Amino acid sequence: MEKLGLVRDIDLALHLPLRYEDETRVTPIAAAHEGETVQVEGRVRDSRVELRPRRQLIVRLADDSDELVLRFLHFYPSHQKTLAVGARLRVRGELRGGFLGREMVHPSFKAVNDDTPLATALTPVYPASAQLPQAYLRKAVSSALTRAPLDELLPPGSVPAGLPSLKQALLFLHHPAPEVMLATLEDHSHPAWQRLKFDELLAQQLSQLQAQRERAALRAPPLRAGAGGLHEQLLAALPFRLTGAQHRVTEEIARDLARPHPTHRLLQGDVGSGKTVVAALAATVAIDAGWQCALMAPTEILAEQHFRKLVGWLEPLGVPIAWLTGSQKGKARTRMLERVASGEARLVVGTHAVIQDRVVFERLGLAVIDEQHRFGVAQRLQLKRKLEGTPLEPHLLMMSATPIPRTLAMTYYADLDVSTLDELPPGRTPIVTKVFADGRRDSVIARIRDEVAKGRQVYWVCPLIEESETLDLQNATETHARLGEALPGVQVGLLHGRMPAAEKAAVMARFTGGELAVLVSTTVIEVGVDVPNASLMVIEHAERFGLSQLHQLRGRVGRGSVASVCVLLYTPPLSDTGKARLRAMAETNDGFEIARRDLDIRGPGEFMGARQSGAALLRFADLAEDSALLAQARQLAPQLLEHHPRAADAHVNRWLGSKAEYLKA
Repeated sequence: MEKLGLVRDIDLALHLPLRYEDETRVTPIAAAHEGETVQVEGRVRDSRVELRPRRQLIVRLADDSDELVLRFLHFYPSHQKTLAVGARLRVRGELRGGFLGREMVHPSFKAVNDDTPLATALTPVYPASAQLPQAYLRKAVSSALTRAPLDELLPPGSVPAGLPSLKQALLFLHHPAPEVMLATLEDHSHPAWQRLKFDELLAQQLSQLQAQRERAALRAPPLRAGAGGLHEQLLAALPFRLTGAQHRVTEEIARDLARPHPTHRLLQGDVGSGKTVVAALAATVAIDAGWQCALMAPTEILAEQHFRKLVGWLEPLGVPIAWLTGSQKGKARTRMLERVASGEARLVVGTHAVIQDRVVFERLGLAVIDEQHRFGVAQRLQLKRKLEGTPLEPHLLMMSATPIPRTLAMTYYADLDVSTLDELPPGRTPIVTKVFADGRRDSVIARIRDEVAKGRQVYWVCPLIEESETLDLQNATETHARLGEALPGVQVGLLHGRMPAAEKAAVMARFTGGELAVLVSTTVIEVGVDVPNASLMVIEHAERFGLSQLHQLRGRVGRGSVASVCVLLYTPPLSDTGKARLRAMAETNDGFEIARRDLDIRGPGEFMGARQSGAALLRFADLAEDSALLAQARQLAPQLLEHHPRAADAHVNRWLGSKAEYLKA
C-alpha cells in the first residue's frame, strides 16, 4: 500500500478505479454474444480435469436457456470444490467460440444461492500491484471513504457551476450507478471527474503561489554591476556581438539580481542559442558586487566545457575561477575547497560536487544550474541551503535547452520567471535530418568517408542501455571496431561513461583539436560539446531515444558555417511513438515545436521527469484537455490565498501532503 502512496485515508479515497465491471445484471447464456464480457448464472452440470493437450479444468455451466464451457488452465483444489457438479455459480468473463462450443477462459466466479442479491453499482477495478488483491483494495477504499474527511473546504460559489461536491464526486466514481454512460467515466468528461481535476489543479496553483509568496518574503543580496566594472569589461572583450535576444535576457536577469529578493529565473533557449555567455554576464554582476557565483552542470564533460569558456573570457579580466568535480581527489581537491571557503575563488564551476556538504562558500550570491531538469529536486534544495546561518538566500538562475511549452510554464513553472533566447547567433547553419532503416548502414559509412575526405569531423552515437552498462559498453566498443575496419587510415576515437575522467577529457581534447576524425560515443556528449568542424552525426537505434534527447544530440553539429546532416538510423519495426518521434525530428529543427510535440507524445508527467523526482504532481488533470479548468483554478487561487488562507492550506494539504515542498525548488 505504501509503495502505491496509499498512506492516509484521503490517499485511498483519491485512489480512483482504472475501469469498472458490470456485475449489476445477469445475461441469459443464449442471449450473450461472442466477444462480449458478460455475467451469467447457472448450475454446474459437469466438472472434470483433463490432462491433454495440457492439464486443465473443464466445467459445463447451464441455465434455463443454454449452456457454456468454463476453462481453467491454472486452478487449485479449492477451485474444484467451488466448481463441483450441482453448485450454483455467478460467472463473469469474455465469451468466445471454442472447440467444445461457446466458452469463457479463466472467468471470475463465485458460489451463490437462488436469492443472492446482485450488485447495485458498477464494481471498481483499481490500479494495484501483484501483491495487492483487488478484493483487499476494494475493502480498504470502501472503509477509507467512510473515515476520510471529505467535507467541503472551498467557500460557496468558488467551485465551477454544475460540478458536484468532492464527497459526492468520490462516492460516485468509486461506485457509479449501472445506468451511467461508461464512456463519460472512461474519457473523464463526467462532472464527477471534472470536480476532481479542478480541485487538483487548484491545489497545484495554490502551492505554486504559496511558494512564490514565501520566496518574496525571503531576502537575498542585491547585486548590481558597477560602472566600468567587470560586466562592461566582458562585453567589450567578447570576440562576437550579442544577439538582440541575448541583450534582452541579460537585462532581465540584471534587473532581477538588483532586487533584495531571491531571483528564481529559468533561462530557456534552443540548442546553440548562446546561454553560456548570458550566464557569464550574470556571474560578472555577482562578482562585481563582491559575491561569489557557482555554476553547476550535470556531467563532467559539460562542466569542463563551461569551465574552459569561462576561463577564456574571465581570467584575462582577473577573475579567479575554481573547478570542482567528483573525480578530484587528495591535495588538488583540498586546495580547491580552501579557495572556495576563503572567497579567493570568485567563480566556482563543477558538477553536483559543488553542493556537497564539505563545500563551504565564503559568500555565495548567485547559483547557475545548467540543464536544470537533469538535477533532482533534492539537489536544488541543497544548493539553496548554502547560505544557511545567514538571513540571506542565493539568487537562482536555471538554464535549459529543453524549452517548456506554454501550458507547462503556466502550471508547473507558475512560480518561475521565464526568459527565452529565441534567436540563434549569426553564422549557424540549418541541420538537415535524414531517417534511414538500419539496412542502409553501408551508404551512411560511405557518406562518413566523403565528409572526412573534405577535412570534416563526424559523431557516431550509440544508445545507453540503462539496465546494463556492460551491454552499452559492448555496443559502443563493437561499433568503434567496425568503423575502424570500414574506414582504414581514419582516426576513430571512443568515448563512454565508464572511462576514467582523465581519459574522457583526453579523447575529447583530441576530437576538439581535430586529431580524431570520427568519435564513437554514448550519450555523454548529449549537451554542451562544441566542435564547429563536426558536420555529420549518426544516431544509432534512434528509436530508443526520447525526442528532446535526439534534439539535444543533433545540436552538436551545425555549430560552424558548414552545412550539417544528422542521420537517424532505426531498427524496424517501429512503434507508433517511435514513428511520431522520428517524424518530428525530420520535420522541424525548432526546439519549441519539438518540446510541444514531445509533450503530446509523452504527456506532462513524463515530460517533467526529474522536476518532481519522478512523482508526477498531476494525476487526474490533463494540461492539453483541461485548459478551461486550469484558467478557472488560476483565477481562484490568489483570491483564496487572500481571503480564505486556512481553506487554501487545508486544500493543498489534502491534495499534495508533503509533495508541496518540491515546488519550492
